[in-house]
Amino acid sequence: MNLRKLAEGKECQMRYPNVCNGNPATTVLAHIRMAGITGTGLKAPDLLGAWLCSSCHDLTDGRTHLSGDGAERVRLSFFEAVMRTQYQLLKMGAVK
Repeated sequence: MNLRKLAEGKECQMRYPNVCNGNPATTVLAHIRMAGITGTGLKAPDLLGAWLCSSCHDLTDGRTHLSGDGAERVRLSFFEAVMRTQYQLLKMGAVK
């Protein structure tokens, strides 16, 4: 199953306060970045991604920044979004 395609039109699973645009039309599968999993020219497997709206995706990829919110809070929110996405995929029967 194409998990990237499946993200289209889904609700953002990060829902970062004062960032999330709440528009499912902008949702994509955003991939985790983590040493030992990703690197130069190496993208994480789709299963380690989260359904994020364009605004939350920009935040996790560092294209936008929030004053007062540390990188660790953003990172934790992204990890939680990965778990929520995996739960949705399980409920849909897209993964086992």
